[in-house]
Amino acid sequence: MTDALDPDAIAERLRRSGHASDIRAADLSVHATKGVSHDHWRVGETGAILRIPRMNQWGLDADGALAYQAAAFDRAAASGHTPPCLAVFEPDATLPRGALLVTRIEGRAPVLPDDLPAIAGALAAIHALPVPPPGDRAPLQVHQNPVSSTLQVIEEQAAHLPAAGLSPASEAGILEDLEWAREFAGQGEPDFPPSLVCTDAHPGNFLIDAGGKAWFVDLEKALYGAVPIDLAHVTLRTSTGWDPDCRGTLSAADVEGFYQHYLDLAGRERAAALGPWLLPMRRLTWLRTITWFVRWRAEWSGADHAAMRDARMAAHIRDHVARCFEPEVIAATRGDWLAPTVLTI
Repeated sequence: MTDALDPDAIAERLRRSGHASDIRAADLSVHATKGVSHDHWRVGETGAILRIPRMNQWGLDADGALAYQAAAFDRAAASGHTPPCLAVFEPDATLPRGALLVTRIEGRAPVLPDDLPAIAGALAAIHALPVPPPGDRAPLQVHQNPVSSTLQVIEEQAAHLPAAGLSPASEAGILEDLEWAREFAGQGEPDFPPSLVCTDAHPGNFLIDAGGKAWFVDLEKALYGAVPIDLAHVTLRTSTGWDPDCRGTLSAADVEGFYQHYLDLAGRERAAALGPWLLPMRRLTWLRTITWFVRWRAEWSGADHAAMRDARMAAHIRDHVARCFEPEVIAATRGDWLAPTVLTI
């Protein structure tokens, strides 16, 4: 199964929880290990998945990371587009970082661009959820000032640029956009209120069920922040090739259609508030993602790192990151805002 985890001990813990009273070790099977931060075990025929953290990208300790995810699943469930959390297993010797037991979504990976409208529908439902009063938003992060908050993340990740081994042309493109971001951050923040956002909304984190409905299944990084960042993350080149089971090349018309479908669902007033921020936050989201790739290459790409335990996914990530770092790919991506053909809505 998965290194250092004992299926017999986990089965015993599941039985004691009352959520899988007859489960045996033989009934447990690895559902997926391709995620950077989690493994997923199928719990027999119970209709549940055991979501097992292996690391936390924000540096939270085991208890903090588990509480964060449990809250995110709980708050997103009312959208009808995220799997309910059934139980929380606190960290112990059997599960050193704990685990969540969540409802298993029977679905397939999205097909791009065909399933973009379904993904837009899922995001619209999640983003429309009521936001708690300020005192009740913890433990989830709040990006009240999403431009400066995102820039802070970018700066922390960009510190690893010297160790990432990029070509001079690629590094120059990233640094030029970083200079733009620093200047842009000084020009003010959006006046629309924060929403519950997915943050890691690449297409591979969605499943499409038999009815064509999209489900977002990875709430590790959910927070209260800016909707345009989620919208950008679905359709950027860095995202559409991330998952080996969900890859596609999107045309400008595909991207435009996705945004327009979302804005139609959001309504005229909401669309008017979001519109001016769509393109600049697309640029910020690319910077956030490409500098995450920088950090990944500098810190996490070693074969012995927890993020690289799945050989197939590790090889795919290496290839995808290398491709996204190629000067011509960076130049083509930056064309979205330097010579825009999208988001002319």
